[in-house]
Amino acid sequence: MIFFLMLVTFALTAACTAFFIKHADKFGLIDIPNERSMHANPTPRGAGICFGLASLLVSFVAIALDLNRLQEYYYVYIAIAVVFAAGYLDDKKGLSPKVKFIFIIAAALILCINGIYIDTLGHYMGYRLDLPIFIAIPFTVFAITGFTNALNLIDGLDGLAATISAVMMGAFLWIGYINGDELMIMLSSIFLASIAAFLLFNWHPAKVFMGDSGSLTLGFTVAVLAVRATEFIEPMAVLFIVVLPVLDTFIVMVRRKQRGLSLFSADKTHMHHILYKRYEDIPYTVILLVYIQIAFTIIGVQLRHADNFMSLILFGILFFIMLNLFDQRIKRRKPQEKRKRRFTFTKMRNWPKEEKRPLSR
Repeated sequence: MIFFLMLVTFALTAACTAFFIKHADKFGLIDIPNERSMHANPTPRGAGICFGLASLLVSFVAIALDLNRLQEYYYVYIAIAVVFAAGYLDDKKGLSPKVKFIFIIAAALILCINGIYIDTLGHYMGYRLDLPIFIAIPFTVFAITGFTNALNLIDGLDGLAATISAVMMGAFLWIGYINGDELMIMLSSIFLASIAAFLLFNWHPAKVFMGDSGSLTLGFTVAVLAVRATEFIEPMAVLFIVVLPVLDTFIVMVRRKQRGLSLFSADKTHMHHILYKRYEDIPYTVILLVYIQIAFTIIGVQLRHADNFMSLILFGILFFIMLNLFDQRIKRRKPQEKRKRRFTFTKMRNWPKEEKRPLSR
């Protein structure tokens, strides 16, 4: 049944996206290049509407039929629909960041009210660090909101956000499968099918972009899977699985802070911008970042039952490496030698000559 639903989702997404590309100009969803754009030609934008609608439609049908006991988790799909609506409104009319944050926070609270929140930071040196509910809920809302926007920010090259999301969802699908979690299996399976269909049109050279309706929906969905996964694996392992958008956001904010800029200012200093400047090859840049994500994901899966203390140290080391690797501001230069004082002799012209006087005895 899951494979059948995946095939239906794939077909719906592919058909909807093809239709969207032909009629995007009528909907007013065309991305005009600007100084921050990585594309040169006007391109349809907002195809996240297609795979978001396809995924939610199939999911709500599965809920109505109570496949894999999905009726227990109807609120998860309602929360995803709230974020999807925010992305759609932003693509269509444009929303301020504050309004988008309100939508995402409301969706995160829906999850928390129904029992999906981070209640522990894991085991450290043999001790479990639990969070009281008055800390757990704000922490979960902050984590979900932050990651949703982090994935939105990494959507800067053809196929990047979609492929990175697919890697993460593949890991959560496996975790859900080995632990028998119906929600993780169904949620990741259906969205993986829609992402696969979307990538047929979004891989370089992209015929369409996902827009905020896609990146916000994917970011929130991955965040839901990540929070759910903390019930089965250590939180630090989850952090490794979702690492690339998190690292990118932290590195960019640290760099902006070093330069005295606003943490939320727009620039072209993300990982994909830096790598593209270096290689000037979009597919190669995307594949390289995906390899980095796969490597971190494998580390996270391997550390799923390890003590978080050592995992935290390892994450800190890798974060420091990535911070220096992708920080263009840091340039190692040879220390300048102390300059010797140089005396400048100025030729004096037309100065009266001193009279020679005999030396006094």
